[in-house]
Amino acid sequence: MEARLLQIQSLSIVLLMLAGIFVRRRRSIHVKIMSVAMVWDVLLILQIELSRSAILKASAAMTNTLALNVHVTIAISTVVLYIFMVYTGRKLLAGQNEIRPRHKFLGWTTLAMRILTFVTSFWAVVPKE
Repeated sequence: MEARLLQIQSLSIVLLMLAGIFVRRRRSIHVKIMSVAMVWDVLLILQIELSRSAILKASAAMTNTLALNVHVTIAISTVVLYIFMVYTGRKLLAGQNEIRPRHKFLGWTTLAMRILTFVTSFWAVVPKE
């Protein structure tokens, strides 16, 4: 049941990000939606850590399954991309429009990585027997 709740949250974050992209031309709404999605995603990571000791498991990369290592790598990359998204987004909000192509590229890359995080989570989680 716990795994299902985490998957529902993860899917909700992906759907929220898609909604944020859909309204990207309405800047104030876009910023709010994407901010909520990113914060919720980081909170989800904290929730997974508290319930599963995820960092301890992830640090045992040599004994983990390939699926878990790929999932963790993609998830970490997504969070790093969030930092770049916030950085370029704040520059856009400050009127530095020359950064728009980079923000757009990073945005699509971040979405792809977040979707991959969601997809790989189904293979990375080994159910308790």
